[in-house]
Amino acid sequence: MAANQSNAPLTPAVLHILLSLSAQERHGYGIMKQVEADSQGKVKMGPGTLYGSLGRMIDAGLIRESDKKVDPKMDDERRVYYKISALGQKALAAELARYREVVAVAQQMRLLPHALIQFYVR
Repeated sequence: MAANQSNAPLTPAVLHILLSLSAQERHGYGIMKQVEADSQGKVKMGPGTLYGSLGRMIDAGLIRESDKKVDPKMDDERRVYYKISALGQKALAAELARYREVVAVAQQMRLLPHALIQFYVR
C-alpha cells in the first residue's frame, strides 16, 4: 500500500479503519469499537489486524498520529490517537466510488432488490 496508490483498492480492514477515522480522531481501542458498531457486530478487528494495518497505513500516508487527547485527566497517556490524512480521504473516496460502481452493475443485472440498492447508493 504505497502512498502513490491512493486509488488502489483497499483491504476490508483499511476501509473500516478509514471509515471510523473519517468522523473523528480515535485511539486503537476506539477504532476497534467503532468498526464493530458500524458493521453491526459483523466485523470484529483484533489487535494484531488493527495495529498491523495502522502501521502500514501510517507508512503509506493514509493516516497519521495525532496529539489529541479527549480528556488528559481520564485518558491513559500511552494512548495514541490517529487521524485520517488528505491522502487517506482521497483513498476512501475512491473506494466508496468503486463500491457505488459495483452496486450500479448489480442493479443493472437485477441481482439486488431495489430497496437494498437504494440503501447502498445513497
